[in-house]
Amino acid sequence: MSIKQITGARCTLCGHVSEAAPETTVCPKCGGILDIEYDYDYIKSKLNKYELMDREEPSMWRYLEFLPVEGVGRTPRLRVGGSPLYKAEHLAEAIGLTGSLWIKDDGQNPTASLKDRASAMAVVKAEEAGKTSIACSSTGNAASSLAGNAAAAGFSTFIFVPSRAPKGKVAQLQMFGAKVILVDGSYEDTFALSAKAIEHYGWYNRNAAINPYLMEGKKTVSLEIAEQLHFQMPDYVAVSVGDGCTIAGVWKGFKDLFAAGFISRLPRLISVQAEGCCPINTAAAQHTLEWTPQEENTLADSIAVGVPRNPIKALRAIEESNGVTVNVSDEEILAAMRVLGRTQGVFAEPAGATGTAGLKKAVETGLIEKSASVVTLVTGNGLKDVANAIKAAGEPLVLPPDMDRLRDVLG
Repeated sequence: MSIKQITGARCTLCGHVSEAAPETTVCPKCGGILDIEYDYDYIKSKLNKYELMDREEPSMWRYLEFLPVEGVGRTPRLRVGGSPLYKAEHLAEAIGLTGSLWIKDDGQNPTASLKDRASAMAVVKAEEAGKTSIACSSTGNAASSLAGNAAAAGFSTFIFVPSRAPKGKVAQLQMFGAKVILVDGSYEDTFALSAKAIEHYGWYNRNAAINPYLMEGKKTVSLEIAEQLHFQMPDYVAVSVGDGCTIAGVWKGFKDLFAAGFISRLPRLISVQAEGCCPINTAAAQHTLEWTPQEENTLADSIAVGVPRNPIKALRAIEESNGVTVNVSDEEILAAMRVLGRTQGVFAEPAGATGTAGLKKAVETGLIEKSASVVTLVTGNGLKDVANAIKAAGEPLVLPPDMDRLRDVLG
């Protein structure tokens, strides 16, 4: 299939350029991760930012010229993208930021996470490839997003998740009709089993670190942020980081806009990981592409990835953007969940609030200036992990139906 805006798929390790076919995954020469490349002159000849802002399409597919698809076929069936960008004055005050702050709430996607953007792309590419089944490994959100988007488009799914995955996410998988395989092991064990099964059965591979198209879906969050800010870039964008695919996608989106002339400058990234699992930030702080596996010791299950599968793109994104790295404790993540809810009415799961926890710490420690303008990205809704939401918010009052007792408690 020839897509006019695509020039090829370049290996991030050896630089070899492959044809960008629907089933393209890793480099055929060295096995490295691929990056989809675009003809920006062609994009500029077909679209400008003023024409884009006049479009009525509310979903991520409004950015077709920036995406590796010719059309969207029998998809999309779910509305993916178009999530709100909130001005967050109360949150800014709570964390000590005097500059402008916005929250990009991607927990409002159909299955309640940013991963819907990647899964919607996977469904389109699976159809292009002539597949009927799609599979992936996931800590939870990618799995539920794939199951939902695939069900809406008539695909069957095979999902591999670690047995520690929160029940809310597993319930979503079951409800969407996915064949769920709970793996009694780490995310690395889960990924390895899914890779073997995908090769054996010939399913379409939705694993974001292997499939270069999925990052192209994720990058639409940056295209939306830019458009919602009328293409005036903030100083920083705060992103929670696990496998590295999301922060790499965020950076790719901004770079594509810059190359096509839609924005005049690039923001800096704030890469936030949990202290109990931070292999990418550890390497980034040392300005090296060499990383070391770590244990997966955090309640933020969506970013508990001790062996990241997309570290090179993530590390390059941090380096190229002159980014800031911040590691936060589980207690700081729970505190960020509370402050998001109590100042802005945004309900985030632990990983979804991690970017905000890192932003707060970056302001407090002087890593970024208090007068900076920032977008903090909330990647998933709190209903996905109710147990940790209760841990963050506390248990409610329990009283008998007695007004005197109520007055005693409330004063």
